[in-house]
Amino acid sequence: MPSSTPSEFVVLHLGLGSFHRAHQAVYLQQLIEAGDTRWSIAGANLRPDMAEVLAALRAQGGCYTLETVSPAGEYRYQRIESIREVLDHDPALDTVIARGADARTRVISFTVTEAGYYLDPQDRLDFTSTELAEDLARAKRGEAGSTIYGAVCAILRARRAAGAGPVTLLNCDNLRHNGERFRKGLLEFIEQAGEQDLLGWVRTHTTCPNAMVDRITPRPPPELRERVQAATGWNDAAPVMGESFIQWVIEDDFANGRPDWARVGVQLVDSVLPYEEAKIRILNASHSCIAWAGTLVGLEFIHEGTQDPLIRQMAYDYVTDDVIPCLNAPGHASPVDLPAYRDLVLERFGNPAIRDTNQRVAMDGFSKIPGFIAPTVRERLAQGERIASVAMLPALFLAFLRRWHQGTLPYTYQDQGMDEATAHAICDAVDPVAALCADAGLWGDIAGDTRLTQAVREAGARVRTLVEGVRP
Repeated sequence: MPSSTPSEFVVLHLGLGSFHRAHQAVYLQQLIEAGDTRWSIAGANLRPDMAEVLAALRAQGGCYTLETVSPAGEYRYQRIESIREVLDHDPALDTVIARGADARTRVISFTVTEAGYYLDPQDRLDFTSTELAEDLARAKRGEAGSTIYGAVCAILRARRAAGAGPVTLLNCDNLRHNGERFRKGLLEFIEQAGEQDLLGWVRTHTTCPNAMVDRITPRPPPELRERVQAATGWNDAAPVMGESFIQWVIEDDFANGRPDWARVGVQLVDSVLPYEEAKIRILNASHSCIAWAGTLVGLEFIHEGTQDPLIRQMAYDYVTDDVIPCLNAPGHASPVDLPAYRDLVLERFGNPAIRDTNQRVAMDGFSKIPGFIAPTVRERLAQGERIASVAMLPALFLAFLRRWHQGTLPYTYQDQGMDEATAHAICDAVDPVAALCADAGLWGDIAGDTRLTQAVREAGARVRTLVEGVRP
């Protein structure tokens, strides 16, 4: 068990969920195993959730087991010891702020999920959100908050007061242009809080590199603990699992040093944009497509939908017909082999051992349509091209949303970006397709475009055929 004393340098990570522990913590573990022990992770949650997991991690000194499984069914087990501190949660975030204000902390990273950034289509903060408005009021009183902005603002305020030096704020979420968009939201939050001195300090003493992260990480199933113990002898109360594939691409723009991640396979690049676009449009959007479609036809797991010929073809056509032409535009060829990436993604989704649920992947549709799907629709329409294949995704989501509206989904649907009154109004409308396509929060400047509405209407007929048809 590692010492609870942090290393020479620290990455403070906010959001100790399964993804961080199966991704960023793993890269640092590999670096430690390669002989570079200068860095460690201090982890915390901003909300009082996952109490049992955090208690288990704390009891295990931050250690836990990662199970990975390949599409061919090869299982591997690795002990992760890169998290040296598991910080207690308290509403004032005292321990988190103290760690962030320590000069040894050189990187503050975070996993929040897309909806947790509260950005409107113009990338302005949406202060109609009760949580964000409450955090702004706290910030004006010099207090910490539970949103990423309220927490980071408090950490940076303390860091500036302590003279702890520059720090990198590293986004690890599936938000397009995540670093620059987070930075824009953070600066707006600090400005609205009236902290002009802090605003100037943040502008000159922080960087926010864009980054792209990728590893399918389902919620740990109840039987994982028994599987780990049978395979390794470790009675681990906080194991995680993931696929064998892993990727991390980061723009190399760090304010005060960083781990030597390139040594263990992290891609440090000048621009993350082409990798980000390929991942968000091909992997993330296809994942949602399969989850919505699988739910509608009565399936529970992602691999089941991927192995369904009709659903798999739908995802394949979406990428082939509409995404690849956008990302491989003349004169702007992608550095990613897009057809090969498409095929790799579908192979990964079809991995039966992962048992990733439709419930997990289907969540947050009101953030995923504007983030993952609308950009392809917008670009295809601007080129005067058809959008029949990409239109299947919003059509699937509408059919899925109507089941939620009727209370007939087989599971609880979670959507941080959804205003329930708006969602019910779309489903109750005389023309739900037109209502969905007219929603500016989902579509921005193409909301109400007749070509979008007509394409989604036609796609809706194909969705009904999919749902009502006999499965092969």
